[in-house]
Amino acid sequence: MKKKISRRNFVKYNSVAGLGTAAGLQITGDVFNIGKNSSSTPAILGGTPSMGHDWPDWPIWKPQIDEERVIEVIRSGVWSRAAVVKEFEEKWAETLGVKRCLTVVNGTNALNAALAQYEIGWGDEVLVTPYTFIASVSCILFNGAIPVFVDVDPETFQMDPAKIEEKITSNTAAILPVHILGLPCDMDPIMKIAKKHKLKVIEDACQGWLAEYDNKKLGTIGDAGCFSFQNSKNLPMGEGGAIVSNDDEFMDRCTSFHNYGNPYGSVSGEVGAGTIRIGTKLRITEYQAAIGLAQLKRLEDQTELRSKNAELLKGKIKDVPGILPYRLYDKTNRAAFHLFPFRYKEEEFKGLSRSKFLEALRAEGVPCSSGYRPLNKMPYLENAFNSKFYKKFYPSERLDYDSYAEVNECPLNDQLCDEAVWFTQNLLLGSKEDMNNIANAIEKIYKNAEKIK
Repeated sequence: MKKKISRRNFVKYNSVAGLGTAAGLQITGDVFNIGKNSSSTPAILGGTPSMGHDWPDWPIWKPQIDEERVIEVIRSGVWSRAAVVKEFEEKWAETLGVKRCLTVVNGTNALNAALAQYEIGWGDEVLVTPYTFIASVSCILFNGAIPVFVDVDPETFQMDPAKIEEKITSNTAAILPVHILGLPCDMDPIMKIAKKHKLKVIEDACQGWLAEYDNKKLGTIGDAGCFSFQNSKNLPMGEGGAIVSNDDEFMDRCTSFHNYGNPYGSVSGEVGAGTIRIGTKLRITEYQAAIGLAQLKRLEDQTELRSKNAELLKGKIKDVPGILPYRLYDKTNRAAFHLFPFRYKEEEFKGLSRSKFLEALRAEGVPCSSGYRPLNKMPYLENAFNSKFYKKFYPSERLDYDSYAEVNECPLNDQLCDEAVWFTQNLLLGSKEDMNNIANAIEKIYKNAEKIK
């Protein structure tokens, strides 16, 4: 197996599992009319693996067409932010159909900066999903606010809009919808609730490049959107991120903030006054942008291929008892599929545990993971509440962690974290036969679950 497949090398091929399906389905041979050329004995029991070749490498780099621009930048000696970074920002904004784009060092700091420049912080609450990467929540704490967790819809893996309003208080300042796995949130009801309660909406689209909801690209629907270009991402630069918005004043503040708080656009002061705002240094380099421009040329075709293969694979595994693929919201035009998720019901697999199912899949040559653990139950929250900064600002009743934990219980997310299974996006860059082989691997495991157990 090649190693470059991952979200941080896909945690070395590990991590999430799946929710229920109707019991007692009668399975005909037609349901498993897939992968007939492969051995019926699972590889974990000594059979031939379903996959007979390596998966596509990630990231993809084509020296003959990709390196000229990067070498040109390196030889120029202009390595810090300049014209090439500006070119990438303009092309990414144009691609998304949004007015402005600002690149920053990573998606984490895109989120940090966006919250800060909408002045969301001490005393505020921000609504967020518990099923996400830590950066979606750490950015809230980084700015001194308190995360409030909205339970998920396990079928879609996303924040459930029907559970949002019950979490809104007089302290709520923003909703942070996370298009996790590259699957769009249901943005219409989220935007309606935000408008009703006068809340900012900052989209975490760090896994949502070119995905569309209601014919709008993710990241362009709320007040601002944030992206990541880390090495495992569908648009990789090694490290990098971006903030996008149609709000010129907000984008001017972000631009000032990412360059030490120096004047920019509408964020200006007296001539020669120097730094006028609190800021930091979040600028990316010219060679990062050159890598991003090379990757951007392929992104549309890759996104289409992932989408077609995801639909194909979903169709092949959806009738297997105990396998419940993701559901997309009705207004979703396209998902990005940074990850292909499904839920695994071990009762339907003769009690075969998720961990053993994952082991059997890997033996077939199919890298897979069990994904996220519940972010609303990790020690970083209590540690933040016990820090001298939080204790200095917040009254003790708002830092009562036991009460906070009780109010922020998300039982459906707990279930999802125990049942989800992921495939990384580079698997979806394979062939139709590769999708058949994945489905065949699952078929073999299902038919031999008792023996594997």
